[in-house]
Amino acid sequence: MLDYFYLGLYKTFGFILTVLPRKITIKLMRSLAWFAYMVSKKHRLIIHTNLDLAFEKQLSEKEKKRIGIEAFVNLIDTTFGIIYRDKMNKKEVIKNVSFKNEEIIKAYQKENQQFILVTGHYGNWELLSQSIAIYFDLTLVGVGRELDSKVMDDLLIRNRERFNVEMVYKKGAMKGCIRAIGQKKIVGILTDQHLTQSQSIDVNFFNHKVTHTPLASILSRKFGIDLVPAYISTDDYQNYTVTIHPPIKSLKTDNQEDDLKTMTESQAKILEEVIRTQPAQWFWQHKRWKEFYKELYNK
Repeated sequence: MLDYFYLGLYKTFGFILTVLPRKITIKLMRSLAWFAYMVSKKHRLIIHTNLDLAFEKQLSEKEKKRIGIEAFVNLIDTTFGIIYRDKMNKKEVIKNVSFKNEEIIKAYQKENQQFILVTGHYGNWELLSQSIAIYFDLTLVGVGRELDSKVMDDLLIRNRERFNVEMVYKKGAMKGCIRAIGQKKIVGILTDQHLTQSQSIDVNFFNHKVTHTPLASILSRKFGIDLVPAYISTDDYQNYTVTIHPPIKSLKTDNQEDDLKTMTESQAKILEEVIRTQPAQWFWQHKRWKEFYKELYNK
């Protein structure tokens, strides 16, 4: 029964977003973001804790509030975007998306070489995967969590696949990624979620120790495939820019541990550099440093 409640909400918002002018939709997003920030004490504290860690308590309360609200705007924009693009064709999806350094990916395509896309929960990350798949005419296989609602999970899968994006679930992600690479598809991995130490590699992130997924590094080393970081940003929630960064070259020496550590640290470094340019674009609502600073989140 709950599944069809979610489906009803999806259809309702789909109709509303189709009817409303974009400028009104943006005002609605900002109102909802302000409400979420003010009402959810839990997430507000997580955001402020993360910002204090990342910026060494140099941000004012006013600035932390601005970034926190904007982080919710990004989350809502990402969610609304999935619904809004449900009726779009491929050309419409990338109409307001521009690309920087696109020659990096085109060079790999020209040489008929695969690469692994690495990114994070920054900007409208759902639009990032779809726009790259469409613009470069490739099939992108992402790693994600299965939704609790089977109906909504199936709907989201169909939505993504219309734009050349397929998914493998976190449980069994390694096998799914290996299969995708064998099929000459491009694997895309979100690298900025908290993991336990047993599943991760420790890296330095904003001058603090944090866990980081080794999945992209393991695949890169195993198959000799470079990692290409890419992130999406916006200044107005109408026009978006995908920035493709210089590749992280695949390493395979006699020291596997050092290779994986080096490649994983490089991923964390570029993500930090991207976040520092526009902090409000990142998803500050999750306990990114929980493994080593659990006591801060429990206050």
